[in-house]
Amino acid sequence: MVKSAVVKTVLLTGGTGFIGRRLTEALLGRGDRVTVLTRDPSRAQSKLPRGATAAAWDPAHEGPWLDEIGRASAVVHLAGENVAQRWTDESRRVIVASRVESTRLVVEGIRRAEKKPEVFVCASAVGYYGPRSPDEALDERGSRGDGFLADVVERWEAEAAKAEALGVRTVMLRIGVVLGEGGGALERMILPFKMFAGGPIAPGTQVIAWVHAEDVVGLALLALDDTRARGPINVVSPEPATSKELASAIGHVMRRPAWFTTPKVAIEVALGREAAMVVTTGQRVVPRRAEELGYVFQYPSLVPALASILKP
Repeated sequence: MVKSAVVKTVLLTGGTGFIGRRLTEALLGRGDRVTVLTRDPSRAQSKLPRGATAAAWDPAHEGPWLDEIGRASAVVHLAGENVAQRWTDESRRVIVASRVESTRLVVEGIRRAEKKPEVFVCASAVGYYGPRSPDEALDERGSRGDGFLADVVERWEAEAAKAEALGVRTVMLRIGVVLGEGGGALERMILPFKMFAGGPIAPGTQVIAWVHAEDVVGLALLALDDTRARGPINVVSPEPATSKELASAIGHVMRRPAWFTTPKVAIEVALGREAAMVVTTGQRVVPRRAEELGYVFQYPSLVPALASILKP
């Protein structure tokens, strides 16, 4: 790990999550100081790598945690409810609150801070673009799509962007489907393959905007360090794959068949029609801004990315 050119004091939400754990380790490994905001500091402290500090927060309410913002040179906001679930009225409310309202509170803390952070990096999602045709390439200039997720992301980013007006460089990481060891989307994908029943989700032609977890961390570090980074950045591989290609690659790496197509109706039963559309339609998102900033992907190609995760 390359040492940080200038030691940062980073305040991080979601630091015990799938991406947050990796980012915390990377920040500490290069010499930064990290404080993780969490609901249960005692429990979190035992899970965090040595050197990280845990502090209490409540993402739904103002409190003493807001004072932590004034002690940070950088704030990274990763916390948020998982969207891969059936969208009931209650789950929609929780998703909006965990992303839109929590971001509003973080930015309010930035506004109140006498000494403001230099940079605010906020997680976002490729859900901004909505379900799209597999032939339509979408970079950061692409228009907002339709549907619940697109609405949530638009509101989410609007709250984050208010930090820019406070003089704080602000970056929104539009993260795709993250592939990594020990959690995330891949953990659910590989279960049928373990039972020799893996394959694509119908129709198979929908494009999956995937990214390796290490590249999510890499782009988060770039967002923190590169003063040219501002606004939305698509955090996706430069080589998106169709559902059929993804299934074939998983089968190849695991040495399992990839013949069994999951019918669209099965996904609709599991998730509901609107949430299922995200999975069965997909979107071809491209990382234009990351490439302009000179980011070199560690895992641009699918099979090597999967091989690094699904080790024998």
